[in-house]
Amino acid sequence: MTQHRITDDLEALLDVLPLNIRHAVEKANNSEKLLEIVIDLGRVSVARFVDNEVILSEKEITRAEIDHITERIGTFDADNRAGMERTLHRISAIRNRLGIVVGLTCRVGRAVYGTVDIIQDIIESGKSVLILGRPGVGKTTLLREAARILAENKRVVIVDTSNEIGGDGDVPHPAVGKARRMQVSQPMLQHEVMIEAVENHNPEVIVIDEIGRELEAQAARTIAERGVQLIGTAHGQTLDNLLLNPTLSDLIGGIEAVTLSDEEARRRGTQKTVLERRSPPTFDVVIEIQTRDRFAVHLDITVSVDSLLRGAPELPEVRTRDTEGKIVIEKAAPSPRRRPERFGEGSKVDVREVVKTSRRGHQNPTPAQPDPAAEGQSPTPNQTPLVLTSALQTVRVYAYGVARNRLMQAAKRLGVPAVIVTDVDEADALVTLRTYYRNREQTVVDAEHRGLPIYVLRANSVAQVEQFLGDLYNLTEQQHPRDRMDGVREEMQQAISAVLNGERWVDLPPGTSLVRRLQHEMARNAELVSHSYGKEPRRHVRVFRE
Repeated sequence: MTQHRITDDLEALLDVLPLNIRHAVEKANNSEKLLEIVIDLGRVSVARFVDNEVILSEKEITRAEIDHITERIGTFDADNRAGMERTLHRISAIRNRLGIVVGLTCRVGRAVYGTVDIIQDIIESGKSVLILGRPGVGKTTLLREAARILAENKRVVIVDTSNEIGGDGDVPHPAVGKARRMQVSQPMLQHEVMIEAVENHNPEVIVIDEIGRELEAQAARTIAERGVQLIGTAHGQTLDNLLLNPTLSDLIGGIEAVTLSDEEARRRGTQKTVLERRSPPTFDVVIEIQTRDRFAVHLDITVSVDSLLRGAPELPEVRTRDTEGKIVIEKAAPSPRRRPERFGEGSKVDVREVVKTSRRGHQNPTPAQPDPAAEGQSPTPNQTPLVLTSALQTVRVYAYGVARNRLMQAAKRLGVPAVIVTDVDEADALVTLRTYYRNREQTVVDAEHRGLPIYVLRANSVAQVEQFLGDLYNLTEQQHPRDRMDGVREEMQQAISAVLNGERWVDLPPGTSLVRRLQHEMARNAELVSHSYGKEPRRHVRVFRE
């Protein structure tokens, strides 16, 4: 059982209060549960505890009492928050139309050591984690403790917008351990500091509190796609709240309206227009803090979002801490989905022979020792590349610095069963960019030491990603579906032009489900209607106007 140790520096906060308010707080004698002290001009002062509120004095607050506090704390920044040197306390101001402070919320900041134990296995897994919860439930406390734990073994950078995580002043609070802290001059520049942290300070983990703007959501996606673990919080209490938030829904993949064919709508038992996830989620795991001792954990956010959009939400894993401090985990019901087969488990794959696979699939059993960064994409010279024999097999790829959504889309286009994983320990191959390989990033070096095949791309482009997958699966020019899909696009474009020029409809040749999906997407982009007709293998798409 983990013992929680609490450091709150409460004396420092009480020292800035007028004496009558300080004595009233001390008289309440419940400092361990004190959340904040509310002081408004012309009203009575109130102390808010975890489970109740207490009026501190029947006397109304005066201007002098507010000035007494503001003179003894730090400067208020652009978001009207101030702190106290080397403490975690936060004082937020309410101003009148002239910019004069007329109200203060004095939030007690506490470093609670050991509180992350309930989700420590998830935090240390290397997966990106998004934490949701109402104000005052302990999100920032959890974030601070997570940063301290991770910083013991990894390079951690905290993007501290309001100095809530690392405390006020230039020296971070001891509660963040060895984690480094970057302050943000103005709240609207938070996204720029997030990107700066990645580009300048080579972190393995970035910790960010209160992702609340669209630019910050985009910055988070950029960071995640560069192979950096993200631990962050966002506004909202549940996954449903986040999904319906147009600004932040991209953190979990976003949603878009999709028009189904008649047959697909009947098969699903839904209307023809349904909501689907737009892109891969930025975060891997979402944690809902329901109370300080009860957490709902969505371990696979992709599955959780997809099932929620289909009207059959998957139950999260529930973790609770009982009165004795023991953690109880209620596992979610197992999903009927089939787990993708690991590369090399029951598959016809030989990874013993050292072979360099070229663009056209020719094999050279005694390869030269090239510079992988100069090749565009190839295994490192001292690694054993993946060699596919016979049927295409599932390969689990870890992308370090390469856009994961681009890899997923390219795998769909090429029709290859590549699975993009978020944990390098689960991968069968690592793909990265020339910059990261030449800089000898720690993740790449560790993968080399473990003998993991590493592929290096010149650029984070669609062409490079498709070429990498073609080489990974040893696709010859004849086998490579890219040219065939180009032909499908050209054929579809001709059909669209014909309908726009007056044809009632155009029937396209039969194709696979991948081909039909592309045809439906192109028709939708052209603001035309498309339906699938017939049975496999003669099923085809018809394009027409409404």
